[in-house]
Amino acid sequence: MYHWDFAALWQFRNVIAVGFGYTLAYTVACVLLGLLLGLLVGLGRLSSNPFISGPLRAYVEVFRCTPVLVQLVWFYYALPVLVGIEMSAGTSALLALALYGGAFYSEIIRGGIVSIDIGQSEAGCALGMTRFQLMRRVILPQAFKRMTPPLVSQSIMQLKNTSLLSVLAVPDLLYQGQIIAHETYRPLEIYTMVAVIYFLILLPATIWAKRLENRLNAQQGV
Repeated sequence: MYHWDFAALWQFRNVIAVGFGYTLAYTVACVLLGLLLGLLVGLGRLSSNPFISGPLRAYVEVFRCTPVLVQLVWFYYALPVLVGIEMSAGTSALLALALYGGAFYSEIIRGGIVSIDIGQSEAGCALGMTRFQLMRRVILPQAFKRMTPPLVSQSIMQLKNTSLLSVLAVPDLLYQGQIIAHETYRPLEIYTMVAVIYFLILLPATIWAKRLENRLNAQQGV
C-alpha cells in the first residue's frame, strides 16, 4: 500500500506560493487584456465595412478553432522566427492567452450587444445621440448585464488555461509542482495538492457564475 505523506511538501511551501502567485498574475493579466481586446473586436465585428469586420472575424475563427496548447507552442517557437523578435516564454504565453481569450470575449460582447432590442437604438437616435453616446449610455449598460455570466465563465476558463503555461516552463503552479515532484519523488501528493488548490479557487467562482446566470434568467422571466 502507498504511504501518503503530505508533510514532506511543507518545506516547499514557498515554491508553491510562487507558483500560485504566477498563476493568479497571469490569470488577471490575460483576463484584463482579453476583455479589452474582446470589446474592441466585438464592436468592430458590428461594422458594416467588410474591410473591418472581415479580418476581425478571421482572427476570431482562427483562435476559436485551434487548441490553446497549439497556440502557446506556436507563439513561443514559430512567431519569433516569423517576426524576427525573440520573446520570452512569459511574454509568448501572455500574448497567446490574451488573444485566445479576446476571441471568445469578443463573441460574448457582440452577442450581448446584438441581443438588445433595436427600439433602444432608434429611441437614442431620435434623441439626437451619436453612435458613441448611444453605445456608451444605452446599449452597453443593458448588454453588460446579459454578458456578465458568460464573461465570468470564460474568465474561469482562462484560469484553467494557465495550467498549460508549464509547457513553456513558465513557473506557474503546475510547473512548480512538477519541480517538487522530481525533487521528492512524491508525485501523488504534489499533484493532488495542485488539483485541490485549483478546485478551491474554481468552485466558488463557478458557483458565483451560476448564481449570476440564474439571477439573469429570473429577471428575464426564463
